[in-house]
Amino acid sequence: MKIERAEVERIAALARLELDEARLDETAAQLSKVLDFVAALDTLDLDGCEVSVLAPEGLPLREDVPGTRGLDPFAATAGAPESEDGCFVVPPVVENVNP
Repeated sequence: MKIERAEVERIAALARLELDEARLDETAAQLSKVLDFVAALDTLDLDGCEVSVLAPEGLPLREDVPGTRGLDPFAATAGAPESEDGCFVVPPVVENVNP
């Protein structure tokens, strides 16, 4: 799948990335190669292949008990630079957006 230069510019703007003009064509070519590779993986016949497991079988897990908390919110935020009522206070991520 070919990615055009304009699409790279749009993605960069959404991600707030600054790409040099010289890098736009190179980035478009790299993204196109990634999408072509993923498309090639989609054509593989995987019938009969065993599922790979990342974690060893028999790994001890704790019982998942509803209603229990692992960590008190106030203890979790005790070392935070800024917190309020057991929640982390962070600066806004999106600016100048009108709903």
